[in-house]
Amino acid sequence: MDLTGLREEYGRGGLDLPDLADDPIEMFERWLRQSLEAGVHEPNAMVVSTVSADGRPSSRTVLLKGVGPDGFVFYTNHASRKGEELAVNPRCALLFPWYVLERQVRVEGVATALDDAEVEAYFHSRPRGAQLGAWASEQSRPVRSRADLAAAYARAHERFGDDGPVPVPPTWGGYRVAPETVEFWQGRPSRMHDRLVYRRDGEGWAVVRLAP
Repeated sequence: MDLTGLREEYGRGGLDLPDLADDPIEMFERWLRQSLEAGVHEPNAMVVSTVSADGRPSSRTVLLKGVGPDGFVFYTNHASRKGEELAVNPRCALLFPWYVLERQVRVEGVATALDDAEVEAYFHSRPRGAQLGAWASEQSRPVRSRADLAAAYARAHERFGDDGPVPVPPTWGGYRVAPETVEFWQGRPSRMHDRLVYRRDGEGWAVVRLAP
């Protein structure tokens, strides 16, 4: 398959210093709202990249479930590969790929585990099926077949039934990624893209432009 000629010319807009908000979280929320208004499919989908103890990187898509001055929040199983890697090295990267807007946001920071109260509040806001699925799936562990997954879900359903509270699984939780750098990337013609990066500078932020 020849992919050498497969490309798009970007030209939806530009990004310059006067366009930026005072801090990266405010700027991120602005772009997130614009992605919602543009009908981007799952605009809160983000790629989380972690590194193992022996230096092997891995990436996967999860859903952003909160953002604020303290950082970016997502939930997962602490016993998953990403959870095990974050326990060894909490430094990670996030990527929001808003292709239809010719934009991406890149975040580098440090993840910390959420407290039990925050985890429990979010877990019980999920659809019941997702709550049962968290009990049925030993995330990132080998499973013999789809039938075995279905059987595990059936056991969780039998255990907790159709109503009443489902407790949070002991290995299930979440993380808040405190950003150290946040890059806003806007596609431009001739691959002369705009890349503006907020970098932590004491209690505030410094902004630099990077060459594409």
